[in-house]
Amino acid sequence: MRLGLALGYWGRGPSADHVPLAREAERLGYDSVWTAESWGSDAFTPLTWIAAHTSRIKLGTAIAQMAARSPTTTAMHALTLDHLSGGRALLGLGLSGPQVVEGWYGRPFPRSPLTATREYVDVVRQVLGREGPVELDGRFHRLPYDGPDGTGVGKALKSVTHPLRADLPVLLGAEGPKNIAQTTRIADGWLPLYWSPTRTDVYEASLADAPDGFLIAPMARAKVCDDVAEGLLPVKAVLGFYIGGMGHAKRNFHADLMARMGYEEEARRIQRLFLDGRREEAVLAVPDAFADEISLVGPRRRIAERLELWRKGPVTDLLVLAPDPHTLRVLAELNS
Repeated sequence: MRLGLALGYWGRGPSADHVPLAREAERLGYDSVWTAESWGSDAFTPLTWIAAHTSRIKLGTAIAQMAARSPTTTAMHALTLDHLSGGRALLGLGLSGPQVVEGWYGRPFPRSPLTATREYVDVVRQVLGREGPVELDGRFHRLPYDGPDGTGVGKALKSVTHPLRADLPVLLGAEGPKNIAQTTRIADGWLPLYWSPTRTDVYEASLADAPDGFLIAPMARAKVCDDVAEGLLPVKAVLGFYIGGMGHAKRNFHADLMARMGYEEEARRIQRLFLDGRREEAVLAVPDAFADEISLVGPRRRIAERLELWRKGPVTDLLVLAPDPHTLRVLAELNS
């Protein structure tokens, strides 16, 4: 199991720690570093900056939001980063949810998410493969565009720039069972949102047809500390926000996933509290057991025992949300 460093997305501004953490991760033998985006900083620009300050570590987006860019634009970003970094790019994509797609990007959330994802990946693959002009007669993506409000003179084009790698890895952030199953057919890997090494059966059916070499790269917050309860508070804070607020009361993919993982009653309670404006109570309502099983928190010996559970399962890459060099170093030592 390889280790990756997950940096997430910026808050109010850029973190001065990101480049030093990425360089330390590279020194420690981490295989990859990953950035994200929500409705602020983008995922690609920080990776370009990190690429300029590193030499070996792979550079992944986890995730770049599909609604933020047309698929050809995303492919342009990926092939540019791949060239500038000497072939280190990993393209992680995700649909996001209706709240962000419609509220931030100002476009409708696709009524058929699987079709929209499949078409998007198809276009990205065509650009990177550069076997001919990009063409797709899709439901959500039509190249050349031939809609009633078009000029009718669109021309199918092939990338002027030759991609460095036609097989640049594409990974998808998928949560629903059907979406995960499709991911095994159209992508090189999967970026799970929540992964419990003790509940791998939750995904067993969806991953049944995954090919050899398929990447499974979940994120887990890690912190070497003496007080487990205190170390879990940041995990619970993020869970409270995503499960309670990242979505509508009737459509929240994160809450639905927590429910499928055996915490349905708790997930709905977190939602109710958060939507009622009782955010602190929502965070406290996140079960310690759930926060604990999807993270690596506690003294070194405890983390060592729990890391073995991750190593025994199908996970190929553990993307660690670790805010300090000490935790990165301990995990590197334990995983060697």
